[in-house]
Amino acid sequence: MTNRWVRLLFCIAFVGVTTVWVVAQDAEAKSKDPVRTVTGCLTKTGGGNEYLLTTNDGSTWEVRANSSVDLASHVNHTVEAKGVVKHNKMHNMKEDAKDMATDAGAKKDNSEHGHMTITDLRMISDSCQK
Repeated sequence: MTNRWVRLLFCIAFVGVTTVWVVAQDAEAKSKDPVRTVTGCLTKTGGGNEYLLTTNDGSTWEVRANSSVDLASHVNHTVEAKGVVKHNKMHNMKEDAKDMATDAGAKKDNSEHGHMTITDLRMISDSCQK
């Protein structure tokens, strides 16, 4: 009878530890939402309406604005940008593959890179942190 209780307690402890681990992993995961809010330095790249938003963790977003947002007036500013990730499902699959490569030790840098159409922009600072 004691052996049954030991096994039962072991199973309960295993389930508890596994659940805590899964919740912790999920909390650290990159956002999978198609609409995201990111904060970073906005710079001009290339010609036309091409900009790059670089976050403090090194993630980069190639961004374009919809007709209601003026990115040009915020070049070299720290901004908070809300936007729609282009090809969200494919973007998430690529980022998951990068996460697995990092977990396996095949890749050191795990910063995110994607494309986004900005729908709302708010200036945080009139300069970028270096």
